[in-house]
Amino acid sequence: MLDKQPPSLAPTPEQVRQWTLILHLSQYAGLIVPFANLVAPIVIWQLKKNEMPELDAHGKHVVNWQISMLIYAAVSWVLMLVLVGFLMLGILAILYLVFPLIGSIKANNGELWHYPLTIKFF
Repeated sequence: MLDKQPPSLAPTPEQVRQWTLILHLSQYAGLIVPFANLVAPIVIWQLKKNEMPELDAHGKHVVNWQISMLIYAAVSWVLMLVLVGFLMLGILAILYLVFPLIGSIKANNGELWHYPLTIKFF
C-alpha cells in the first residue's frame, strides 16, 4: 500500500500576499462605515493570523497605525481651537489615503512596510 499524504492545507505564498493586500486595503472601509477602518483590519488579522504567520506582523502594523491615527485626529480636533488643528487634519487626511496604499503595494510584493509616525502598541 502506498502512503498517501493528505493535501497540505498551508496557504500558498499567493494567498498570503492576497490576504495581506486585503488587510491593508481594508483600512479604506472607514470611508464608507465609521470606525470600519479599525474594525475590519482587526477582524481579518485575528481570523487569519494563526493560519498565516506572515499576516500577523502586517496586522500589528495596520492596527498600530489606525490607533495612532485616532490619537492624532483627537489631538488635531483639540488644536483646532488655536487653528493649527485644521492643518494637521488636512495632513492626516492625506496620510490616511497614501499610507495604506503604499502598505498594500509593498504587501503585494511580499514586503512588510513600517508605517511612519506609528505609535507601537502591539
